[in-house]
Amino acid sequence: MGMKAPPADISGGNPVRGIFWMIVTGLCFVAVTALVKTLGERIPAAESAFLRYVIGLVFLIPVWRELMAITLTTRQKKLFALRGLVHSLGVILWFFAMTRIPIAEVTAMNYLNPVYVSILAVFLLGERMALRRVLAVIAALIGSLIILRPGFRELDLGHIAMLGTAVLFAGSYLIAKIVSGELPASMVVALLSITVTIGLAPFAFAVWVTPSLADLAVLSAVACFATAGHYTMTLAFAAAPVTVTQPVTFLQLVWSVLLGMAFFGEPADPWVILGGGIIMASVIFITWREARLRKSHRTPLVNETKG
Repeated sequence: MGMKAPPADISGGNPVRGIFWMIVTGLCFVAVTALVKTLGERIPAAESAFLRYVIGLVFLIPVWRELMAITLTTRQKKLFALRGLVHSLGVILWFFAMTRIPIAEVTAMNYLNPVYVSILAVFLLGERMALRRVLAVIAALIGSLIILRPGFRELDLGHIAMLGTAVLFAGSYLIAKIVSGELPASMVVALLSITVTIGLAPFAFAVWVTPSLADLAVLSAVACFATAGHYTMTLAFAAAPVTVTQPVTFLQLVWSVLLGMAFFGEPADPWVILGGGIIMASVIFITWREARLRKSHRTPLVNETKG
């Protein structure tokens, strides 16, 4: 997260390179989920999330001088504080869900983030939603119902947590969208890392359990993979348009299914794959529409706001 993002390429770019980096991004984020899952419930979700962010602060060293030089207005301070709180709650729910439900389900339900962004933008930013986008959102929500299948199986608290995670991360993204035209993207990401670390601290200390060296090693790996994933994602966006790279994120679900089967004894669930596919198709359409309507300035993409 402490690395500067290459400038976004709004031309055709290099699709092969963009696809390659997005595949690497997917592998990094799936690795994050798998590593957190190995912790199980030994370390409370709030504490493991806090330690991941504390360790991740080392990646801010390259931009520390630039970070110290910026001056925020009172309005910006309030927005970043609000974003830090919202994102902190989302991260806690996310870490909790990763220890409770299959990796594939976590990944599939993560696809809902852009969908909730579209919904919240209507109510919070006054944006208009065309009929085609409304239909895409409805399709995505149907996809989530296919994954959850309420009434046909017992839902875990992890499923509810993932629904909350998607909503909170969507709120975090919208706040980032508001300030993205006022500060460099690297500073928006750096301030997120700092405010989330502060926001997680009281929740972590309230449930503190002394972690073992092995636990700290796992969380260090989580921080490394998360940071690497964000960086390779910026490389993907710089190499090719988002309309090219976005569909590749569906491979994350493939990796999740294979990893869950190989290491956690999680059988492949065709309903999760079907629901995830429907959500992903909806997200691809929404992304395509946004790419056509996007103005010359670049706002952070949804995935850039995540853990």
